Amino acid sequence: MEADLKDSILGALENVIDPELGIDIVNLGLVYDVDMNDEGTAMITMTLTSMGCPLGPVIVDQIRTALFELPEVKDVDVNIVWNPPWSKEHMSRYAKMALGVR
Repeated sequence: MEADLKDSILGALENVIDPELGIDIVNLGLVYDVDMNDEGTAMITMTLTSMGCPLGPVIVDQIRTALFELPEVKDVDVNIVWNPPWSKEHMSRYAKMALGVR
């Protein structure tokens, strides 16, 4: 996948805000991998902040909405994984500062 396209996808994902924490899923470190196949399906591998997160479907809907704004994206496949588990270490410096995490 081209670096420009990956940047576009990650940029779109920065518009997806975790409703509980109010920070986007990229800076929270929830997005583990992005890829796109030849058919134009964007494949997102990600996790959630907790296994029982009731907002998973809401976040997936927001991801689909954000990515369908990109002309290259024909379909979206979100794969939620629990390994490796999410922790505060995955967060960007920006997210840690915004949430007051040391």
